[in-house]
Amino acid sequence: MPEEIKQPTQPETSKKEVLTQILKKLTSTGDIEGAAVITRDGLLIASELSSGIDADTFAAMSATMTGAAETAVQELKKSSPDRIIVESSATKLITAGAGEQAILACIVNPAAKLGMILLEMKKATAAIEKEVK
Repeated sequence: MPEEIKQPTQPETSKKEVLTQILKKLTSTGDIEGAAVITRDGLLIASELSSGIDADTFAAMSATMTGAAETAVQELKKSSPDRIIVESSATKLITAGAGEQAILACIVNPAAKLGMILLEMKKATAAIEKEVK
């Protein structure tokens, strides 16, 4: 007699769905206008970005920028940077490592207070790191 397949008692949540929920929570803080989880080689894993942004291009360029900044700091014989911040008059782009495999990239209102943003990003990167392991 074939073994019975047990149905899960709760619907299983995919990794992408969990990451998307983390990003939705992050962008609900107000000053974070968009966010994405990307691989270190620039592939998009999950995003909460406005429709006018090409998510794949954003992911690739954010990973490239982060990798270049990490390499530059390592050439100084210092530790890897905790985050990379790019500022313009219209926006801030902040990337932070989320473990060895992923990067969190956030688009932030230029007038935002960075203290709360960085605290929320730190919480999110810890949750992302656990999920992508």
